[in-house]
Amino acid sequence: MDRTGLPVARAGMTIGLLGGSFDPAHDGHAHITREALKRFGLDRVWWLVSPGNPLKAEGPATLARRMERAREVMRHPRVEITDIEARMGTRYTAATLRRLIALYPGVQFVWLMGADNLAQLHKWQDWQWIMETVPVGVIARPETRGAARAAKAADVYARYRLRADAARHLARAEPPCWCFVNVPMVKTSSTDIRARGQWQREG
Repeated sequence: MDRTGLPVARAGMTIGLLGGSFDPAHDGHAHITREALKRFGLDRVWWLVSPGNPLKAEGPATLARRMERAREVMRHPRVEITDIEARMGTRYTAATLRRLIALYPGVQFVWLMGADNLAQLHKWQDWQWIMETVPVGVIARPETRGAARAAKAADVYARYRLRADAARHLARAEPPCWCFVNVPMVKTSSTDIRARGQWQREG
């Protein structure tokens, strides 16, 4: 981190961005992060622990608590846990990407998401701008493969899909470009953890 609290990156680096509420972070998040580093040929992955998800009515646990949990779950020398969106005052992915691209000239960002998010990507603000501005890496999660393949974004950008066996080239590809990879599953979700009473949003 630099003196502004933002991560340090050099021009020419490839950095995957994994955004979300992380309410709470769990082994599934860590698993897809390690897979993304390996499959997509990334130098780093930054977790963007968001102030809140605009598509969810109920607010998450405090940002400080979610950041603390994320650091406990994801320990890797090439992964940085950040509160970038809170520091920059952005809530939507497109706005965050615009700021990061301006702040880090020469850095190639790759947006990372689980397959469940691809299925609802067309509901995101400026979603087509996202697809056309940065490469997008999609990682299959339990019970979401079918919905993701039928997603509006997958249909609209079908001809820009990179084959899974060429995934390592994604980070250097010219957008629009996206890649869908299947990985060994870790069937854990934040919703399940909260339902079992293992994470309270207050306290």
